[in-house]
Amino acid sequence: MRWRRPGRRAADPGVVAPVLDELAGQAVAGAHRAIARLITLVEDERADVNAEVAAALTPHAGRARVIGLTGPPGVGKSTTTSALITALRAAGHRVGVLAIDPSSPFSGGALLGDRIRMTEHAVDDGVFIRSMATRGQLGGLAVATPQAVRVLDAAGFDVVLVETVGVGQSEVDVVRLADTTVVLLAPGMGDGIQAAKAGVLEIADVFVVNKADRDGAEVTVRDLEQMIAMSRRGIRGPSWRQPVVRTVAADGSGITDMLGALDRHASWLLDTGELERRRARRAAEEIQAIALRGLRAELGRLSGGDRLEELAREVAVGRTDSYAAAARLVDLLKRA
Repeated sequence: MRWRRPGRRAADPGVVAPVLDELAGQAVAGAHRAIARLITLVEDERADVNAEVAAALTPHAGRARVIGLTGPPGVGKSTTTSALITALRAAGHRVGVLAIDPSSPFSGGALLGDRIRMTEHAVDDGVFIRSMATRGQLGGLAVATPQAVRVLDAAGFDVVLVETVGVGQSEVDVVRLADTTVVLLAPGMGDGIQAAKAGVLEIADVFVVNKADRDGAEVTVRDLEQMIAMSRRGIRGPSWRQPVVRTVAADGSGITDMLGALDRHASWLLDTGELERRRARRAAEEIQAIALRGLRAELGRLSGGDRLEELAREVAVGRTDSYAAAARLVDLLKRA
C-alpha cells in the first residue's frame, strides 16, 4: 500500500486505521520492517496518521531510556554512538538509534550517511538504526523525531540513542527529548572561554572528551572541569554534577566509563524524581507543539489565505500594525 506525501489526496480513513493497527501490532512485536514503515509514516507529518500512530503505540511506550548525543561537527558522534551500541548490546540491551542529518538548503536532500559508520550492527536483530533528515528544522533534530522515538520505545527497545546534527550554540532541542544528554567535545576545538560561552554546553548531563589520545585532551578536560566548578557556585543541597569522561571511540577506549556515567545518571533521575519531571515537561512541550500546528492549520482554513494576504498588505502600507492584524486573525478563530 502506498501512502501519500503531503499535497496528495488523503487516504480513506476506513482503510488507514486497520492498516496502522496491523503495523503497530507488528512493531510492538519487534518487526523491523513494520518499525521502519511506521517511522516513514510519521515523517510525512500527517496529523491524522500521527494521531492514529500515537493512540496505537502510547500504551506500549514509556519504558525506554532516551539518550541524546550532541556536539560540534567532527567530534566523532557517529563513531561514539557505534561504540556505545556495542557496549549496550554486551550488557543485554536492545538498542534503537535515530541519527539526524542536515538537509541541504538548496536541494532539500540529505546524505543520511550515519548508518554507513555503523555497518557492524546492520545484521543484529537487537539493533535498529534509522537516519532522519532535518528537512529545514532548526534545533538539531527533525520535526518527526519525538514520534519516531515513541515508535522505537513501543517496539521494546531498552535504550533509544538520538544523535543530533553537528551543533553550534543554539541547536539544543535534544535536551527537551532525552532523559540524559551527552555533549561530546574533542581536543583543539576552542579554549575554555569559547567553551564556557557555547550554549550547547549548558545542556549536558555527561561530558565526553572524545579522541582523548590527541594532544590537548588534558587541557580540554581541565577547562570543562573548571567550567563545571564555576557553574556550581552557590548551589546548595544535592544535585547532579556532570562527569567528564575521556574516550577514544575509534578503538573503544573509555566507552565502559561512559556507560557507567550514563547508568549513574539514570539512577539519579529515578532516585530524585527528576525523570518524571523531565518526561512531564517533554509531554507538555509536545502537546503545545501539536496544538499550535493544529491552530495554524485551522486558521489557514478559515481565512483561506486571502484574509491573511489582505492583512499583510495593510501592514506593509502602514494602514495597521502587525499586532492589530494578528489580533484580528485570532478573533476570526474565536468566532469559528
